[in-house]
Amino acid sequence: MKEDSLETIELELAILIRRVTSTSSRIGNLDRSAYLLLHHIATKGAAGVKALAGEFRLDISTISRQAAALEQKGYLSRIPDETDGRAYSLQITEQGLKELKEDKQTRMKRVGEVTRTWTDEERQTFGMFLKKYNQSVFKE
Repeated sequence: MKEDSLETIELELAILIRRVTSTSSRIGNLDRSAYLLLHHIATKGAAGVKALAGEFRLDISTISRQAAALEQKGYLSRIPDETDGRAYSLQITEQGLKELKEDKQTRMKRVGEVTRTWTDEERQTFGMFLKKYNQSVFKE
């Protein structure tokens, strides 16, 4: 890969991260970490804190704190582990699903506004490359 291509990617990622974190860290009612945690549990099913920490590459204490905040709001509930009385899994509640759905609609509306002049093909291509990039970063 040519160095100028790497320079372009590096700079554009830095600009994207700056703009996203400064203007839209709270697009809807959920912050980014809450949105991602609820989305993961809603799509993949109930999960334990250790598994979630591994999935998001975060400390168990960080996931526990985030989950506790979502549990307090009624968005998550605990399912006791039948084999280990100390362990539990987290599942999304109906209220959590409702909040997630509303937040996702708000986020999709914002992405639609930003890309309103793009063709469907451009949106698909951009989404494909973002997914590929995110998967490549996670493989490290």
